[in-house]
Amino acid sequence: MKWLNLLKGNIRKEYIELKRYLPNTIAMLLTFYIIFLGMFAGIQIVGDPNTADANIQYVIVNYVFWFLAIIVVQDIGWQLQIEATQGTLEQLSMSPMGIWKIMLMRLISTVLVNFLIIIALLYLSMLTTGQWLNVDVVALAPIFILTIMSMIGLGFIIAGMSIVLKQVQAFLQILQFILAGLTFVPVSVAPVLAFLPIVKGVDLVRSVMIDGTSLLGIGFGDFMILVFNAIFYFVIGFIFFLYCERVAMKKGLLAHY
Repeated sequence: MKWLNLLKGNIRKEYIELKRYLPNTIAMLLTFYIIFLGMFAGIQIVGDPNTADANIQYVIVNYVFWFLAIIVVQDIGWQLQIEATQGTLEQLSMSPMGIWKIMLMRLISTVLVNFLIIIALLYLSMLTTGQWLNVDVVALAPIFILTIMSMIGLGFIIAGMSIVLKQVQAFLQILQFILAGLTFVPVSVAPVLAFLPIVKGVDLVRSVMIDGTSLLGIGFGDFMILVFNAIFYFVIGFIFFLYCERVAMKKGLLAHY
């Protein structure tokens, strides 16, 4: 029940912030949509007409996942910086649930609240380009969940860095381009890239949405790589966050900015 209440509280917080700061929410969505329009225009003007449709479909999937990765991975860093500047970070550490449980529920609530926005961006992108992808929920759901796990692991790493270092704005800005690289890079360029976070998940989503691959059509080896990445990066991120939390407590960093 405590976990459920914590999740409900964080979902309510995320929803209220999106609603209360509606101009900022709209500006964020417009920014990402304008970026997509720029990509789309570039393909139409400069790209090869023979491969334009495939390239557009490729961009739609990558662009939606890029938005998701930024929301899940990067947003938690900004939130912790705000908590630190407002002096509420120490209050989180004094909660009976502890910081890591609050951060985990906050990351999950971020995904749940922004899921409708992601769906809206996906269909708006398809409507804009006239390219309708294969939205196979049965095949996409497990891929999506496992990819989100690796994203949450990265989110924990960013959260840990934010607790100890406080000022990580420059890194968070660079992180946008790193996440873009992870979502846009094709695994075919170098198979070893499949073991990086997010990459394999996006590759399998492209296979489902563009090539029409079913869940049973996904190779066992490919799915095991996705499972390995999800568990590995989630565990690494969780351990790193707990370590940073201990360092912050020993140095008294939670009470001061």
